[in-house]
Amino acid sequence: MNIKVSEIFYSLQGEGMYAGVPSVFLRTFGCNFECRGFGLPPGEVTNEPEMIAKTIDQYLTYEQLPLAKFGCDSYASWHPKFKHLSSTLTVNEIVEKMHWLLPNNSWANNQNLTDIHLVITGGEPLLGWQREYPGLIRLAQANGLRNITFETNGTKELTNAFTEYLFEEYTRFGRDYERLTFSVSPKLPCSGEKWADAIKPQVVKEYELVGNTYLKFVVATNQDVEDVDQAVAEYRSAGFGGPVYLMPAGGLPEAYHLNTKQVADLAMLKGYRYSPRLQVDIWRNQWGT
Repeated sequence: MNIKVSEIFYSLQGEGMYAGVPSVFLRTFGCNFECRGFGLPPGEVTNEPEMIAKTIDQYLTYEQLPLAKFGCDSYASWHPKFKHLSSTLTVNEIVEKMHWLLPNNSWANNQNLTDIHLVITGGEPLLGWQREYPGLIRLAQANGLRNITFETNGTKELTNAFTEYLFEEYTRFGRDYERLTFSVSPKLPCSGEKWADAIKPQVVKEYELVGNTYLKFVVATNQDVEDVDQAVAEYRSAGFGGPVYLMPAGGLPEAYHLNTKQVADLAMLKGYRYSPRLQVDIWRNQWGT
């Protein structure tokens, strides 16, 4: 059982419902989107990853890679020219590395009566590794893991086998529903992706059947928020009932802080929740944060 892994690191959850919670991040390789429009005028896309790839020999690890000013800020987790920086690891190797990163090598923090979360992100973590996750989760649970979040773009259906596992583990009898979360970041037109490819209400509704699910949109302009309104209307029509967050666009602090107040004001005006991006505020969105 193997998974192509871009990064494993320990940090604070930077976004959404659990912002500020100590978490181990498992970033898988591969995505069905490129999101080359973020931070650019409508209709424009960036070739920044290709430009960085021209000097790929200079970079031996993720930590050495430059940060993207435009487009996807985790470009190396899906761009094929950076694939060699990602390792193929067994489930046992992944769990061992995660446990090594944990304080006291345990997911449980008995002193504070809290626990550390696992965040499985990407790329798109539901793209091809679903068959491996039950084994990974069981191994981590043996060392005290309780809370898991999948950070997904909300376009990939859960397989029947994975749905059955999640239903039995987290949903049957309402046992641990709140301990499994789908943090869904649908891509608006400002990302450069097509609406029909990115907005999949029926898929997200299926997530909600097995775990706590919310929507989180990256926005910068009034038009972006109008697109959020349209998307949310489609999700609500499909029966989705979870909360909705607005989050400022900007992979680097300079652009991010230009948007924070405006996005906060728009969230209050529209009645949406506001999400920071702590990884930008605290660590400038460096790799491994």
